[in-house]
Amino acid sequence: MSPKFRKTSALQDKLRQGRESYRCRAWGDAFRSLSLADQKAPLGIEDLELLATATHMTGRDLEYWRTLDRAYHAHIETGNQPRAARCAFWSGLTLLLRGEAGQAGAWFARAQRLVDGLDCVEQGYLLLPLAEQQLGEGHDDAAHTAAERAVEIGERFADGDLIACARHLLGRAQLRQGRLQAGLALLDEAMLAAVAGELSPIMTGLIYCSLIEACQQVFALSRAREWTSALSRWCDQQKEMVAFTGTCLVRRAEIMQLQGAWLDATAEADRACKPISHGGADRVPPAAAFYQKAEMHRLRGEFEAAEDAYRTASRLGCEPQPGLALLRMHQGRTDAASAAIRRVVGAAADPLERARLLPAHVEIMLATGDIEEARCACRDLGEIAEKFGTDILQAMAARAQGAVALAEGEARAAVAPLRRAFVVWQAAEAPYEAARVRVLMGLVCRSIGDEETGGLEIAAARAVFEELGAAPEIARLDALGKAPLSAPEHGLTQRELQILRLIASGKTNKVIAAELFLSERTIDRHVSNILCKLDVPSRAAATAYAYEHKLL
Repeated sequence: MSPKFRKTSALQDKLRQGRESYRCRAWGDAFRSLSLADQKAPLGIEDLELLATATHMTGRDLEYWRTLDRAYHAHIETGNQPRAARCAFWSGLTLLLRGEAGQAGAWFARAQRLVDGLDCVEQGYLLLPLAEQQLGEGHDDAAHTAAERAVEIGERFADGDLIACARHLLGRAQLRQGRLQAGLALLDEAMLAAVAGELSPIMTGLIYCSLIEACQQVFALSRAREWTSALSRWCDQQKEMVAFTGTCLVRRAEIMQLQGAWLDATAEADRACKPISHGGADRVPPAAAFYQKAEMHRLRGEFEAAEDAYRTASRLGCEPQPGLALLRMHQGRTDAASAAIRRVVGAAADPLERARLLPAHVEIMLATGDIEEARCACRDLGEIAEKFGTDILQAMAARAQGAVALAEGEARAAVAPLRRAFVVWQAAEAPYEAARVRVLMGLVCRSIGDEETGGLEIAAARAVFEELGAAPEIARLDALGKAPLSAPEHGLTQRELQILRLIASGKTNKVIAAELFLSERTIDRHVSNILCKLDVPSRAAATAYAYEHKLL
């Protein structure tokens, strides 16, 4: 047997082995076999594209781009412009997902020039980043139109990857338009194609991650939980896969946290934070992994560790809010907490992003005694909940409404929204959130004289917090236990007390409004509430009451 024959035979063996490993999704073996074959003789275009996918799935990002570039130039040399454009599309998309918009745009422009005037499926692929960009900029109608066109092209060319990705973008656009059921139905349809194995490996992973994120953005948590389980099964079936495992671990940790499995959630977050460096792969953990790790530390009262993890998340490009602001609140640094949450809420134009931040905004403002700002944030959250309509979002708004009513001294007005919130969180099997609502319900009962029910609610919440290890919440309950069991006799809120003192100093409503940066109408309402609660007929009588009861 001649050396040339043996070399050819070895090459064919490696190619067969690499293709078979690719078919079986044994990504490490596929990469090694195809790479060895490539070293013996440059791979053909089809095998080069298989190698590119294997490099991506094993986390070798630099080699992935290099291999895609080789495939791109190979298609250019053979005059296959559409396939060259497809390679350019994948290069651009990978860069876009890494936040390198400039280079990504250059690749997309290059791809578009290659297919200008051609009737090909790649025209549909190039609509995908356009729709993604429009969604990011809040142009939901334009994104919807681009995604619809991409679906049409995908169906005409019977391209499963394009159809699924375009439908998922169409669904996301409809979610943002407030068309919840229609949007979720499109997401489900796209996900079904991923679960059924009808898509290419990289597109499957992208669809999984993007759809779960979309479900979480609209607080469709039951679907997020369902599809996270499906993503976990998909990852577990591909032991050598690196590309999507970090994201999978983060999503699993988030779901475990919600379900009260805090030890498991912490373990998953820790795994997600470990850098992957084996077999030539060298990938930095996702920034979201460190944010999730920080959240688990904060919830358990491990504040120093939480701060370190928030800082790492920020360094890797993840906004550490609202978690860091809540940490500052627990540390008693209310000025820092207020400044941070106001900054991020003020910068968040997207309503769903605002919905993620507003519960913390309400909580921090109540902690600082700024009930007016808490009420405004509560109203904002309620409007978003009404538009998008998911049960969880409505529960978040109801809890905020109850907390604000309680802080204003309107305990009876807090009963119904808190009960609604509790029912939803309990049905969602979210023990921590349900227990936090029960604390408020207990305080409501105490403030209206129902000590027994209030004690039962708070005791039930404490049992949950102790089981979870929620040290800050336990400390808060301990502090409440030292507080008087009844509300102050006058029933005034902190804001109303502040205004009463200004009234007693002789200031008019107009002057008080300017001093507190509130509207004169708001001050009028507060003054009316003060007179009603104190059961006095005039400002002068309210001033006399304040002196008599030592409120000044």
